[in-house]
Amino acid sequence: MVWRHSLAALLVLPSLAVAWEFRGEAGLEGRYFTQSSPYEAADYSTNGSLYLKGEVFHEWNNRDDLFTFIPYLRVDENDSERTHADIRELSWIHVGRGWESRVGIRKVFWGVTEGRHLVDIINQTDLVDQVDGEEKLGQPMLNLSTVRDWGIVDLFLLPGFRERTYAGEEGRPRTPLPVSDQARYESGAEDKRVDVALRYQQYFNNGLELALSHFSGTSREPLLLPEALSPQQLQALLLTGSLPAGSDPQLVPLYNVIDQTGLELQYLNNGWLWKLEAITRSGQGDRFTALDGGFEYTQVGVFDGPADLGWLLEYLWEDRDEALASPFQNDVLLATRFTFNDVASTEILAGVIYDLENDEKAINLESSRRFGNNLKASLEARFYTDTGKPLTASELYLSALQGRAENPGLSPVSRSDFIQAEVVYYF
Repeated sequence: MVWRHSLAALLVLPSLAVAWEFRGEAGLEGRYFTQSSPYEAADYSTNGSLYLKGEVFHEWNNRDDLFTFIPYLRVDENDSERTHADIRELSWIHVGRGWESRVGIRKVFWGVTEGRHLVDIINQTDLVDQVDGEEKLGQPMLNLSTVRDWGIVDLFLLPGFRERTYAGEEGRPRTPLPVSDQARYESGAEDKRVDVALRYQQYFNNGLELALSHFSGTSREPLLLPEALSPQQLQALLLTGSLPAGSDPQLVPLYNVIDQTGLELQYLNNGWLWKLEAITRSGQGDRFTALDGGFEYTQVGVFDGPADLGWLLEYLWEDRDEALASPFQNDVLLATRFTFNDVASTEILAGVIYDLENDEKAINLESSRRFGNNLKASLEARFYTDTGKPLTASELYLSALQGRAENPGLSPVSRSDFIQAEVVYYF
């Protein structure tokens, strides 16, 4: 693979009297689920987990070359699928005159909004690690970047594909049916396909930031399709309305080849930060468009002190086919962020995403605070209200057979409310 060759080349380069730097973090996480699970295998109320992440850095050649290695390991008490290891980064960056090359395994983030990161498509989501989709798997890549007065242009070659991670039968939250490890691909090259991406960004003196991107390759977001039934299972389902005892159906991920064009806009003016992400995508059913736009307004020095209070409002929309659409196809995000600006970096974030069509609500509370130089504690809570009940395996198959598949909304995560506490030690 590309990153192996780049690493081999890197190791033979001379080190120019620059020391290696080592650091890392270890975290202990505990979750309490406030409701019983609708799935017998995952019917527990508490869950413990710990993770370890190391970071190795090395600079040389007057800081024109940088080596980064970030391994990651998580161990979970109940869900074997959540126990996993990954290389988040293993890369070599070289800085030239007006250009940079970045080779290896890396994480790249695109986006400006809070509700959904629509344009962020380079890395695969590590959904088993965190349910909010913020954690990403490392992606092998070759990235060339050029910086000019008229903007920054990035070209990406992405060899090798990473499948999305999903919770197992013992995981919480989880999908209504377990997700199969035997993924299907539209491309004949399957997970060996080389994807490409291009991005242009520019910063203007009036506070406006603009980015345009295009991605062509295997979608990081699979379609989850019910596994084909045997003739005996199908006959029993049609006759009795339920699958025979002992059936163990699964959802099979289908990774289509897509083309996605994205737009990012951000404008800062007198405490107001206006944001917009929009995409148009083809390759998964009919071409569709999606957007997330709104603002964040910050009140500086509230209560005559150092603290800042931010208000966020965003509208999330898409015109995708109903059966394929995300749960957030006509929703509003309202949130507030309280930043204490103290030496402990204390922050509190509270928000709700409200569905304008069926009144579903996803409520999120987050707070964090440092203790000294090496310790950080955080408290998080997620609640899902006014959601429909998850479909049983039989109901899911019957709806698919009868051609009445509907958007499940937040029903798959109903009865998955939890409170999470985490302590992280930095070393």
